[in-house]
Amino acid sequence: MDEWRVDVALTGSQKALSLPTGLGIVCASAKALEASKTAKSVRVFFDWNDYLKFYKLGTYWPYTPSIQLLYGLREALDLIFEEGLDNVILRHKRLGTATRLAVKAWGLENCTEKEEWHSDTVTAVVVPPYIDSSEIVRRAWNRYNLSLGLGLNKVAGKVFRIGHLGHLNELQLLGCLGGVEMILKDVGYTVKLGSGVAAASAYLHNNIPLIPSRI
Repeated sequence: MDEWRVDVALTGSQKALSLPTGLGIVCASAKALEASKTAKSVRVFFDWNDYLKFYKLGTYWPYTPSIQLLYGLREALDLIFEEGLDNVILRHKRLGTATRLAVKAWGLENCTEKEEWHSDTVTAVVVPPYIDSSEIVRRAWNRYNLSLGLGLNKVAGKVFRIGHLGHLNELQLLGCLGGVEMILKDVGYTVKLGSGVAAASAYLHNNIPLIPSRI
């Protein structure tokens, strides 16, 4: 926060922290806390003063806490610290690149057209107009026990999403890509089984480093 000159940073417990939804995590600088004393915005549940008051009393939480998620957050942070944040970011970059190579091998397109917009956390795959992407998601779950994301709003029925973030490694991703290939054949799309997995594997084979903690 000092390096980026950020006074308030916030995130959720899901996604990159590998936890379920439910926690809103806020970090505030001394400058932000001071500014909050004169803020006119209406607030109740997330009034920082309530939290600060209870911190001083030693009870730490002004409302009923989600104990399970807090224990989960502690463990998730330990995993990140063990791997190293830079390594976590590089792993996500590998997974995102491997997924995009698989999509290309299938002859499909990334919904994100420009390379600078590509995400290392999720890939939205555009399906041909004769395929309803929601059927891909439904079949993934009902037949292969694989959870894929639906297309939302304007791209509903036109794309499905492959998430590759959080506590996920390269071999798990390859299993997901293999499942997607089978599903694409199920819904009538002509794809060579193993094509996307092969493209992703070739890239990952040349880019996966040794696990730092095991060297």
